[in-house]
Amino acid sequence: MDASGHIFVICAPSGTGKRTILHRVMSADKNLALAVSVTTRPPREGEVDGVDYEFMDKDSFEKLIDEDALVEWAHVHGNLYGTRRSELDRVTKGGLDAVLELDVQGMRNVRNADIDAVTIFIAPPSIKELERRIRSRATDSESQIALRMNNAREEMAARGEFDHVVVNDDLDEAVASIEAAIQKMRIG
Repeated sequence: MDASGHIFVICAPSGTGKRTILHRVMSADKNLALAVSVTTRPPREGEVDGVDYEFMDKDSFEKLIDEDALVEWAHVHGNLYGTRRSELDRVTKGGLDAVLELDVQGMRNVRNADIDAVTIFIAPPSIKELERRIRSRATDSESQIALRMNNAREEMAARGEFDHVVVNDDLDEAVASIEAAIQKMRIG
């Protein structure tokens, strides 16, 4: 993909603190822009359509797949998620560095599409702490929590596939580690 900006893929199991870390990193670095993903899942409280995600129905999403309009897409927790080619181009051709917030499937799909991207995995300090964080959100049923924990174990097993692994045990240190990985890519 011809682009003037860099591409950073950030992955983490649900509940690891990815959104909090990304908010801090992106607030401090105005050369980063989130490539807004499309999803079939309903918005959570406080999420804004077109800002956090582009929310759509399954038929609309499947039309994007049929039209080859997505750089990557995956089934996650019973919903579809993906990134429009046009959205990635919008960010990178504007000279900004694109941040793709993906799961492991999405990262693999980006790699399989021969997109030059730096991949960063954010890991929880432990599986027990991850479960505590997920439960403290109080947004998921027991079956959803079990699904998220199972997926988290699978994602943790793939952490060796990433260029960088950051453990979110201390928020400030995790933010600093991701900022350092981004700067390292920019200076070559």
